Amino acid sequence: MSDDLTWLLVKNRSSFLVKRKGVEFNSEPNNLTNLNSFKYSGLANKKAIGITPGPNNRGVTVVAKKTNIASYKPAKKFNRVTLTKGVRRSAKSFTSLLTKSHYRPDLRKAALARISAIYQSQKPIKVHAKKTGRRHTKKPKN
Repeated sequence: MSDDLTWLLVKNRSSFLVKRKGVEFNSEPNNLTNLNSFKYSGLANKKAIGITPGPNNRGVTVVAKKTNIASYKPAKKFNRVTLTKGVRRSAKSFTSLLTKSHYRPDLRKAALARISAIYQSQKPIKVHAKKTGRRHTKKPKN
């Protein structure tokens, strides 16, 4: 089935469709921005990119659809690569892996933003030491 026909069937009646406050979002896999649009749809496009947190919350997993696999072999349809070397190296690996090979170069900016956001969420929370000084300590009453 063509991509356009799939989009016409899926755009208004999908189980992944979320409508809130006049905006339509989409929670389908391989949708980088979670917007309900043909450009970012992971179901309607033959070539789609998905970026999720890696196993054990370390790094990111990049998922890309293979175009030459038959539709009756869904387990072999996706190529998964886990990138755990940090934000800059993961971004460089992603760019050399997919966008330089002309696999959906229009999704590059959204994918790099998603990689950065996932790595930002995986950073440990900094614990600051309590301030000690004359203004911040209570004096004992005698």
